[in-house]
Amino acid sequence: MSFEDEGTATANGYVVKVPVRWSDMDVFAHINHARMVTLLEEARIPWLFYDERPTADLRRGCVVADLHVKYQSQLRHDEGPIVVTMRVEKVRAVDFTVAYEVRPHGASPTDKPAVIASTQLVAFDVDGQRLRRLTPAEREYLESFVVTAGS
Repeated sequence: MSFEDEGTATANGYVVKVPVRWSDMDVFAHINHARMVTLLEEARIPWLFYDERPTADLRRGCVVADLHVKYQSQLRHDEGPIVVTMRVEKVRAVDFTVAYEVRPHGASPTDKPAVIASTQLVAFDVDGQRLRRLTPAEREYLESFVVTAGS
């Protein structure tokens, strides 16, 4: 699995530039809601699922338990590639919550995001059809992206 932008770990979280495709826009040239959810998923791939990541085993079993997307301003197709900053809000025994800030290409990291979102992701044993505990290595990696207020 390969991605055009493998992303960068920063003090604010993990930042990935995600290309916006022609098919991602709606009739008003805005990024369609369902496609935005897919773009958020694509941003997670280089951060969590690449072979060299301690969380790579999550690609065998990780399900979305909860999803929230809030649009704070329009985000148009021609403002791509979008810049997605991800951080971890919370890590528990079997799940973790990712927070996203989405900005148009060229925006400053201090600019108000056009989209804010969160997903609760749950580690899942597909063969056993049950939740599984996060490993110590997975927890440590995820906890390294917990950004507290004022950091």
